[in-house]
Amino acid sequence: MRVKVSFTTALAAATALALCAGSLAHAQSTASPTAGNGTYITVDPLAKVRYDNRYDVSVGLAYDHIKAGPTLLQGSNLGGLDLSASYWFSKHWAVEGSGRGYLGTSGAAPNSVNIKGPFVSQYLFVAGPEWLGPHNKHGALIAHALVGGAYGNFEQDLRGSSPSVVDFYNNQIAPAGIIGGHIDLNRSAHWVFRITPDAVITRYGINYGNKITQTDVNFAISVGVQYKFSGKR
Repeated sequence: MRVKVSFTTALAAATALALCAGSLAHAQSTASPTAGNGTYITVDPLAKVRYDNRYDVSVGLAYDHIKAGPTLLQGSNLGGLDLSASYWFSKHWAVEGSGRGYLGTSGAAPNSVNIKGPFVSQYLFVAGPEWLGPHNKHGALIAHALVGGAYGNFEQDLRGSSPSVVDFYNNQIAPAGIIGGHIDLNRSAHWVFRITPDAVITRYGINYGNKITQTDVNFAISVGVQYKFSGKR
């Protein structure tokens, strides 16, 4: 099992960014003259923030680190999209579903066919419980634990060679899990700036030679927006 040191560093950076943005949200206000007497009133854009919506959806630019093979020293830094949606059945509990796709290149083992930096991709389809933690009108911390599957595409750029040539996995569907959550910064009653740091767990195997199954724990993060629909619980 491999846990990347960068998880702690990146999570700390994301939290710091969230705190800075939260301070800006706290300071944000608009002033407009009242009718008749020329005085000004302050309008709080977060005054109508409530945590009573039934549905929400979010989309973000995403990053994921994976290993394309069980013995590779060099990993893959992949970019893509994170699309998630939630159904809230109480103030603190929801069911969340998430689909994520990541694309990029990977290091390869030394080989006789001169394959270097082949293209790989990973697609995750997971669902599970979501819990609303500390929150106020400025933002919220939300935790989730999601399970499902991952499809790893490792053979697309190998020019017909066996994945064993570069120590890659075969193309396959494998068990996957995600543990992490969201750092939400409210911009209005409906729109939220969202940072999602996660630990992504996959269990790929090889189907050539001696069968090897490898559990990997890697860091992923996405940054984007959430929209809360008007329907209330």
